[in-house]
Amino acid sequence: MVEMHLLSVNVDFRYNSIYALGVVTAFDRFMQGYQPEQDQASIFNAIIQAVEQDPQRYRQDAARLQVVAQSLLTKDLISWLSQTTYLDQDRDLQAQLQAIANNAEFKYSRLFAIGLFSLLEMVDSELVKDEKQRNQALKAIAQGLHLSEEKLTKDLELYRSNLDKLAQALIVMADMLAADRKKRDQRQQKSTAPLAPPSNNE
Repeated sequence: MVEMHLLSVNVDFRYNSIYALGVVTAFDRFMQGYQPEQDQASIFNAIIQAVEQDPQRYRQDAARLQVVAQSLLTKDLISWLSQTTYLDQDRDLQAQLQAIANNAEFKYSRLFAIGLFSLLEMVDSELVKDEKQRNQALKAIAQGLHLSEEKLTKDLELYRSNLDKLAQALIVMADMLAADRKKRDQRQQKSTAPLAPPSNNE
């Protein structure tokens, strides 16, 4: 939210659907396991509205890009994002990509990087797990959109590292809850167990 606020007041920042996908993906990933689950939508809405934006626009743009990504081959998506090939799947996204590539003052952000990574992940989840292929794809995209390859790679390494930590934390929490549930069940069984009858010697 802090980064979103800083971006919103930056004169060079322009909303785009890849940034929206990054916001939605980051929120959904880092809110995994949050309880009660039904509160997640209202929390998301509150965060987006706090920076005077429309939550529905973010969700709709993210969903639209998901549909586009799933209709493409990996090489076609990378070529499109790196602007070596123009595709007609989404003219609005095409215009945004061209505007980014041609804007020397484009305001890059980690959330935009997450959006790019999410597109790659949707098309080919195995590619993003392979360091060599992932870095080759990011290099091509960074060059095509005139972004810093080093910054893009570092930001996504941090993002992936945080996702790994979150996954580990969720496993630990699940184990703790299971152990606590087992202890409660054992206590309950003891408290409801019938008392043994007195022996004849008493």
